[in-house]
Amino acid sequence: MKRDLAIRALNTAIALRRPPKGCIHHTDRGSQYCSHDYQKILRRHGFNVSMSGTGNCYDKAAVETIFKTIKAELPWQRSWPTRRAAELAIFEYINGF
Repeated sequence: MKRDLAIRALNTAIALRRPPKGCIHHTDRGSQYCSHDYQKILRRHGFNVSMSGTGNCYDKAAVETIFKTIKAELPWQRSWPTRRAAELAIFEYINGF
């Protein structure tokens, strides 16, 4: 993947989603994500940067699997009128699992 593609995707995500300062941005250690230009955008928008450990692609695998499962199973069941209602649904999903 080219650095400019990753940067365009990041800029699009920031423009559409408007993440709050302190939002966690997790990636592997691909050169496109480690590039100076990419990291500069993350700092400018106040992201907390999280990267896999050097040579360890499995260090966050358990958490990433949980997020994948929640995203794949929970949102398709219904929609929620508020963010709080969605948070409660996720809480109930995890605790009921």
